[in-house]
Amino acid sequence: MSWFKRKDKKFKDPEKKSIPDGLWDKCPSCSEILYRPELEKNLSVCHHCKHHFRVVPQVYVDLLLDSGSETPLYNNLESQDFLKFKAVKKYTDQLHTAKSKTGEMDAIKVYNGTLNGKTVILAIMNFRFIGGSMGSVVGESVSRAIQKAGELKVPFLLVCASGGARMQEGAISLMQLAKTSTQLAKFAKNGGLFIPILTDPTTGGVTASYGMLGDIILAEPGALIGFAGPRVIKQTIGQDLPKGFQRSEFLLEKGFIDHIVSRSEMKEKISTLISLLV
Repeated sequence: MSWFKRKDKKFKDPEKKSIPDGLWDKCPSCSEILYRPELEKNLSVCHHCKHHFRVVPQVYVDLLLDSGSETPLYNNLESQDFLKFKAVKKYTDQLHTAKSKTGEMDAIKVYNGTLNGKTVILAIMNFRFIGGSMGSVVGESVSRAIQKAGELKVPFLLVCASGGARMQEGAISLMQLAKTSTQLAKFAKNGGLFIPILTDPTTGGVTASYGMLGDIILAEPGALIGFAGPRVIKQTIGQDLPKGFQRSEFLLEKGFIDHIVSRSEMKEKISTLISLLV
């Protein structure tokens, strides 16, 4: 009996079609495999479990501001290496990498625009820029945005996404908590409306300052919101944490936030709040 033996081990099927990379995403919540173009059409929200993926700031610009109404503000601010910080990488190298990766100058963008015809000042944090960390530029941008909203007598909206204060700037980054909180106190005293939108994640110094100082605090579903991370808290207290601890649903139940709003409803929800409160 003779057996067939393939001599060419590198045989390739000329009809085989290659699948382009980057067309599929796996939902971290339900593990469903999602077709990326369809996911993006759905505002990067899983249509199976409603998990809200992290998105770039431009998504919120398109989502919240009327088309063509946005005017960028303060986009020439740039972080400096005050402390000549050096760890595994130099701070200057980290900044260069982050700028190349995101195409942005720092971890925040500020716009003047309209939302359903209502003028607002909108700031959006970028978690892809060194974890959305709050350094001198973020603090200065938020402070200027608050002042601008006060001058125009319009609401101030801030989409939060951050790991906290930027350790590479030391005490200078921590001073941004006091700086922004003081500006918000003045803004509130003069009747200003501030609505923060907490997205995944909002932690550290951002939560400890402007993230929790809103007149109405909104959050996306399932967002991680807290000061220290759950792992650190568990190690500190030596106890297991409640299910869903530090997620937006848990914080709503405990009274830390006012509403959980999905992206598809966010613009109309904010528009309604502005109509009622301004």
